[in-house]
Amino acid sequence: MSAEPDETDPPVSLFCARCAAELKPGDGDFFRINVEAMADPTPPDVSEEDVATDHREQIERLLGTMNDMSEREAMDQVYRRLTFHLCGACYRTWIEDPAGSG
Repeated sequence: MSAEPDETDPPVSLFCARCAAELKPGDGDFFRINVEAMADPTPPDVSEEDVATDHREQIERLLGTMNDMSEREAMDQVYRRLTFHLCGACYRTWIEDPAGSG
């Protein structure tokens, strides 16, 4: 099986995630951004009282709230990885303030 694209395959169309400008692979005029986000990985502080407490009711309540969630929705609350593309101009703006706070 060849990893080379077939000449009959349509070209891949890429667009800037901010301004929708068409991006042309191989021209070196865009950036691929990979974002990985995960919930706080710090272990919780657990007291002896916490260990001695029966948490079944809390667990049942939590499971009840998750009952209507898809597997994807539940997973997105813990870990999410995404990739997007930005044209050069949008990248230069984004990289200076990626959280959009300014």
